[in-house]
Amino acid sequence: MIVYVDTSFLIAAYVVDAHSPTVASRLGQKPHICLTPFSSSEAANAIYRQVFIGRISMAEARHAWRSFENDSAMGVWKPVAFPNPAWEACADLALRYAPTLGVRTLDSLHVACALELHSERFWTFDDRQAKLAEAVGLDTRA
Repeated sequence: MIVYVDTSFLIAAYVVDAHSPTVASRLGQKPHICLTPFSSSEAANAIYRQVFIGRISMAEARHAWRSFENDSAMGVWKPVAFPNPAWEACADLALRYAPTLGVRTLDSLHVACALELHSERFWTFDDRQAKLAEAVGLDTRA
């Protein structure tokens, strides 16, 4: 099973929140989770942003980032190149779905990457992204 995960999924793997148990359960399935450089950048920003909003300390952020890097090295996340056709697909999704779903650029870009990588599943805790993923036929279930 090829899975694409967004930042809300990645962050819950490293910064404890209400979704962390679900992440642990899904990772226990040992899925093939694609990780683009875009996703890695988003993960770094999301982890360290938690310091800014006061949820974790800088030391905790560093630990979370090291854990992410270790997991990446161990193959939890499968590195893939960013699919360049996703840029055009992102714009197309915006034209088709932004007026009705209110999707933002990053929502569209994550879903476009999932489509271009031929993912079978799209895991997110972002309702707007989930609606977009489902609208284009991606399965958001575990």
